[in-house]
Amino acid sequence: MTFVPGLTLARRFHDELVAPLLARRLPGLRYAAGLLDGGSELLGLDTPRSTDHDWGPRTQLFVADPGDVGPVRAVLDAGLPAEFLGWPTRFAGGPEVRLGVVRADGERHGVTVDELGGWLRGRLGFDPRRGFGVADWLSVPTQRLAELTGGAVFHDGLDGTLTAVRARLAWYPDDVWRHVLATGWQRVGQAEHLVGRCAEVGDELGSRVVAAGLARDLMRLGLLLHRRWPPYAKWLGTVFAALPAAAPVIGALDVAIGPGDWPTRQAGLVRALEAVATWSNDSGLAPRVDPGARPFHDRPFLVLRAERFVAALRAAIIDPALRDRPPVGAVDQYLDNVDVLSHPERVRPVAAAVLPG
Repeated sequence: MTFVPGLTLARRFHDELVAPLLARRLPGLRYAAGLLDGGSELLGLDTPRSTDHDWGPRTQLFVADPGDVGPVRAVLDAGLPAEFLGWPTRFAGGPEVRLGVVRADGERHGVTVDELGGWLRGRLGFDPRRGFGVADWLSVPTQRLAELTGGAVFHDGLDGTLTAVRARLAWYPDDVWRHVLATGWQRVGQAEHLVGRCAEVGDELGSRVVAAGLARDLMRLGLLLHRRWPPYAKWLGTVFAALPAAAPVIGALDVAIGPGDWPTRQAGLVRALEAVATWSNDSGLAPRVDPGARPFHDRPFLVLRAERFVAALRAAIIDPALRDRPPVGAVDQYLDNVDVLSHPERVRPVAAAVLPG
């Protein structure tokens, strides 16, 4: 079988097979369709390797009336053929089971059917159509926002509701954006001097580990400054590399986490810090701060002194309640356990406990 990008395959699957089947069997059905539930194809990053598990012709259907879910599923169970464009329409499983409807014989077809509000609550922990605020924004991992605003909508027969939801989730309000960026710089400021300190006592491995953590934080900051939702670890470097201005930062970070000695590592880290600091200034979200590196107090380590960017961004926040919050930020800035982040019913209580009220 010739590889077809997953979004292309999914769109054709809906347009050429699923939509005509529903039109014949359930004329007048109001539904939306798309692919928004996760997978490399949502970011356009799937490859032939992706086809080895839970990959193939699939789509998601959303209805407004919960009473429509059962009849639609019954039509799909009975009417979907075994193949589409040479690809099987039913899945036997793989490393991660996340698709479709499980049949009595253990196979699953690649079409899910959900009431839209219930599905949104299951993915986000809230229904954006009913309004949402700062606490909601800060409780959603950026990977989940990348999925929901990535992918594609193939049909929106719910009066444009699904399209409108995606538009509302397209990006943070400016004050929330400032808060999240300030938290990113806070993380940098807490670790940037440790790279040199580890090296000073002969801990080269520890120095490189700290530098790698800073590289991750700077890449996430860079994506946020370019209004791109940072994805999870597998695709962070790939998505960052697609930024138009990324090449100099990538080159600097390659040096910073490479096999060189401490002076070499520091030179690369400084170049990366200054470049992302310049992006922060260019965002216009806060008054400009000198992006040049400087000594860390009286120690022989060059750092950005990232706390200066934290202070500038926090001072620019208009909402006094948000301005007064400590720079803890969004939930995936202080938590990286996948088994928590991928479950709203787990992640929202954590976020509420970290910053109650």
